[in-house]
Amino acid sequence: MSLATHRVLVTGGAGGIGMAIAAALLERGAAVLLADRDPSGLAAAAGQFRSAGDRLGSFAGDLTLAADRARLVQQAASWRGGIDVLVNNAGINPFGLLQDQTAAQVDLSFAVNVQAPIQLCRELLPHLRSLPAAHIVNMGSVFGSIGFPGYAVYSATKFAMRGFSEALGRELADTGVRVHCLAPRATRTRINSPEVERMNAELGVAMDDPAVVGAALCAVLGQGNSFSVVGWPEKLFARVNAVLPRLVDGALRKQLPIIRRYAAPKSPAAGETP
Repeated sequence: MSLATHRVLVTGGAGGIGMAIAAALLERGAAVLLADRDPSGLAAAAGQFRSAGDRLGSFAGDLTLAADRARLVQQAASWRGGIDVLVNNAGINPFGLLQDQTAAQVDLSFAVNVQAPIQLCRELLPHLRSLPAAHIVNMGSVFGSIGFPGYAVYSATKFAMRGFSEALGRELADTGVRVHCLAPRATRTRINSPEVERMNAELGVAMDDPAVVGAALCAVLGQGNSFSVVGWPEKLFARVNAVLPRLVDGALRKQLPIIRRYAAPKSPAAGETP
């Protein structure tokens, strides 16, 4: 699949993995419409990708809001003849033990990571189905195949997106729309707190550069894989967890004291107000 003729909507496109995806797509000749709730980040992206000219577009809005999604759907369906690839990349990744998270944090995680991308798929489907061929790529996570301590809510959202992608792909099997779920492993972006960086270093968890994910997404579109995990041995761990979860239980239990140490709320320093 040549990407040069495609028009791609990338949500969460103003930084991190979204920017890397945009860079990989633009390098291969695609046109990219970046959507993000951060106008200043979008402006910075426009400066970075200035050489792309009119192959780069932008949309500023909060996709958890129905009105903003409606505006994006209208723009995406008309931009350069209408997008034919949707990349649901926007997401949040709060790290911490479930007992220490607030109800608002849990609700926001599901609103951003699950409800917004599902609603965007639903609202764009009439346009995508009107095309001879189109693609939806939902960004998952290796934690959508392996439930990981400290990421109970995040894992739940990514398990949800993996199941949604699988079901939607089967629902659209006799149409021109193909559905993919790409599951990166730990990636070096600003979404990770310093505690996560230090924990991963102590546990020996490999962390990819965002460019690795951008290249993997292009490969998924080219090869047509419905589900793909980025990185080794994470691919193997995901398969083992699916058939022999007790092996993974034992390995993670040994790591639990380290994970709890980094996930626990930090006490305020002397003189600080909690």
